[in-house]
Amino acid sequence: MMMASAARPARGGDVLAEWAQSLTSQTAGRSRGRLRFAFYGRVSTEDWQDPVTSRARQLQQAVMLVAGHGIIVAEFFDMGESRTLPWARRPQAAALVAQLADPDRGWDAIVIGEYERAFYASQYASMAPLFEHYGVGLWMPEVGGRVDWHAEDHEQTMLALGLSSKREITRTRIRVRTAMAAQTREEGRYLGGRPPYGYRLADAGPHPKQGACRLGAPGAQAGARPGDGAGGAVDVRPAAGRA
Repeated sequence: MMMASAARPARGGDVLAEWAQSLTSQTAGRSRGRLRFAFYGRVSTEDWQDPVTSRARQLQQAVMLVAGHGIIVAEFFDMGESRTLPWARRPQAAALVAQLADPDRGWDAIVIGEYERAFYASQYASMAPLFEHYGVGLWMPEVGGRVDWHAEDHEQTMLALGLSSKREITRTRIRVRTAMAAQTREEGRYLGGRPPYGYRLADAGPHPKQGACRLGAPGAQAGARPGDGAGGAVDVRPAAGRA
């Protein structure tokens, strides 16, 4: 089975990669369909997520979705790319788009294992006309198969999923910023970066997060006099600079 160029998984993930590959091969042997699919997947981070596991999960969902209708013959998988980036700025997504106009591209439709891995906000609305123009179908689990470009319920589903995808990012960003501001205001937590002018950092005891504490990370507090701990915040600016 021919696979398009994509980033290789880490060496430690060879077993999962081979398992995912075997799923595709088994489906290819059982399939009676004639459609040839290009699989697209994405993982946003490589340090906080396991790209091999994420890819295997997304590919399995895609394989199950197209079983009996065709086979996956090409793969495009972006690693370390945010969903907020348009397709043109994701390397593998851009490579997929570049092949749309090629009649000898080797595949007829695109299959995605999860909506949020491909689209964000209004990205579907901008990409769907392009797929339709080149006669490329789009298959997604959220609609149970092929997306009907002219079906009102499919259009509404895609729009709702786009808003949900954007809401997830926006909610997380606001929640993190609000929590950090509360930690600074209520706990005197030092959040990193350069301390304010005239202040110095002091040891504030064990790190407040248990996981970091187990790793030996120290706590820090801006404006604390060494030895006073978390409760000894003082103004250490030069006398001339004090109000």
